[in-house]
Amino acid sequence: MDLSDCRFIDCTFTNCDLSLVNVSRCSFQDVQFSQCKMMGISFSACSTFGLAFSFAHCQLQHSSFTKLKLKGLSFKACLLQEVDFSEADLSSSTFDECNMERAVFRQTNLEKADFRTSYNYSLDPEQNRLKKAKFSMLGIAGLLAKYDIIISK
Repeated sequence: MDLSDCRFIDCTFTNCDLSLVNVSRCSFQDVQFSQCKMMGISFSACSTFGLAFSFAHCQLQHSSFTKLKLKGLSFKACLLQEVDFSEADLSSSTFDECNMERAVFRQTNLEKADFRTSYNYSLDPEQNRLKKAKFSMLGIAGLLAKYDIIISK
């Protein structure tokens, strides 16, 4: 499917399969995605003007949000496996009950982001901005993975 150059303002996508859709120069302003399959999408190619969306119960594996400014983005109960968030600004974003296995965070602004209920993430505190970010005790291992240490309960 090709959604390049399309504009979506104040809409909701529910139960859609948008996997591998082309979103080049596509505009998403106040758009909600709910229970959608959205694998392999390069959101980095979207128009950045007014870019604002949220995701609930979506599958976003292998998608990319590289270099986007997405302050306050909301992910609720999403599969974010192997999603690339490199160099994105995700400050004040919420990752609620998300599986983030092999998600990529490099030079990502995660200040005030909330990871407390998410799991399987691994990110390097030395390569990302984490000031005032929130993590659960169970998630601390994801911050120390690069050190190859054993953490006991």
